[in-house]
Amino acid sequence: MNEIKFYSGEQIPLELHKARVVQKIHLVPIERRLEALEEAGFNTFRLTTKDVFLDMLTDSGTNAMSDQQLAAMMQADDAYAGSQSFFRLKQAVEDVLGKKYYLPAHQGRAAENIISHAYVKKGSLVPMNYHFTTSLAHITQYGGKIVELLYDEAYVIDSTHPFKGNMNIEKLEEVIHINGAKNIPYIRMEASTNLIGGQPFSIQNLRDVRAIADKYDIRVVLDASLLGENAYLIIQREEEFKESTMGEVIKLMTSLADIVYFSARKLSSSRGGGICTNCTDVYKELSPLIPLFEGFLTYGGISVREIESMAVGLYETLDETMISQSPSFIAYLVNALDANGVPMVKPPGVLGAHVDAMEICKHIPQKEYPAAALTAALFLVSGIRGMERGTMSNQRDEYGNETYADMELVRLAVPRRVFTLSQIKYVVDRMTWLYENRELVGGLRFVDEPPVLRFFMGGMEPVSDWPQKLLEKFREDFGDSL
Repeated sequence: MNEIKFYSGEQIPLELHKARVVQKIHLVPIERRLEALEEAGFNTFRLTTKDVFLDMLTDSGTNAMSDQQLAAMMQADDAYAGSQSFFRLKQAVEDVLGKKYYLPAHQGRAAENIISHAYVKKGSLVPMNYHFTTSLAHITQYGGKIVELLYDEAYVIDSTHPFKGNMNIEKLEEVIHINGAKNIPYIRMEASTNLIGGQPFSIQNLRDVRAIADKYDIRVVLDASLLGENAYLIIQREEEFKESTMGEVIKLMTSLADIVYFSARKLSSSRGGGICTNCTDVYKELSPLIPLFEGFLTYGGISVREIESMAVGLYETLDETMISQSPSFIAYLVNALDANGVPMVKPPGVLGAHVDAMEICKHIPQKEYPAAALTAALFLVSGIRGMERGTMSNQRDEYGNETYADMELVRLAVPRRVFTLSQIKYVVDRMTWLYENRELVGGLRFVDEPPVLRFFMGGMEPVSDWPQKLLEKFREDFGDSL
């Protein structure tokens, strides 16, 4: 896609779409935002949207749908079995992802559960470029463990490395030698690595993973939830593919995996998910689990209207102008905050802009969850709901000990075609102010800690009266402003 240049020389992303349906949002006073935090146990997942101004919690299920997707929902065939909506989606999977077998699941984590149930057992080890919260939970639920194999560069916050999501090939072969190929049910690659800042991997790295997998007869499983954005960054950053189309890169990526699964909430801006493969044996192994856990094989727990929108959304993944909108806004946000001195994960990735809470809140020990604290503080001073991606998002080990995250990040998700540039500028303004007043932010502690996926519904409280002091400083600087 050709770059659009402004005569002024200003570098800003230009939307190649127009808004036709809008949804009203509200910015409530900071006093109400503090009450909302207290009611929610200082966990942004537990906030209600009536108190949220800009919802940057996630891009999962929050991307704006296209007019073509909405139109397609009107032709849904709502048969329990044999729905023509399913066969249209199945064709889209084959056309876009290059896989002839498709198993529907109601979302990405449901697909993870099916795959883990089929292949993971006690003593299994799953190598991956990095874990995602639900993938880790499902693997451990069935008695397995994971090992994360990244190059050292991946953990460098301020970096220029274009593919920090690459799997460490040398460590992968070492892990296979030590543990034995028979104990490794599959190698998992995530496009793009969520918990280290939405960082992509390269085609060459995936080829290298495939070569190791073939050498030891191990399957490759690709989490393709952010496949479109990973493919877009490959075109931008990997010399071999700078003249390639989105379709060519996507099919090459999926061809290197035995099993591809995805969350349609991300991949196709709809709701649903699925597993696809060209391997008949895999299809026979997994297909009986769909009716058991999800629904019949031609709906899999997904509304047929959503199935229609998924099909259109998959084809739209081939449109570089559509896929590029979110990464371009993310890059603008990262670069603007970086210019203001705010420590950010770089280079800009996908999913959202990632703020380095470990650096900003270095006065807060990890046992007091600095990323969670900074996420709560940002909501307090702005109404912006981000997501903690740090120790709170980890889970305790088998002995109940805290496992500290490699990074403490605040993710500010930028769903496709949702926010305006003025709203992104508001994020820059409030995050910059918070950074300049970072010493006022204090830690949090759990008062209600679920044993699994605690970051979703766990309740916390401040270790001091720091939220009130932050409110007072806001009023001092902003007066009666919202």
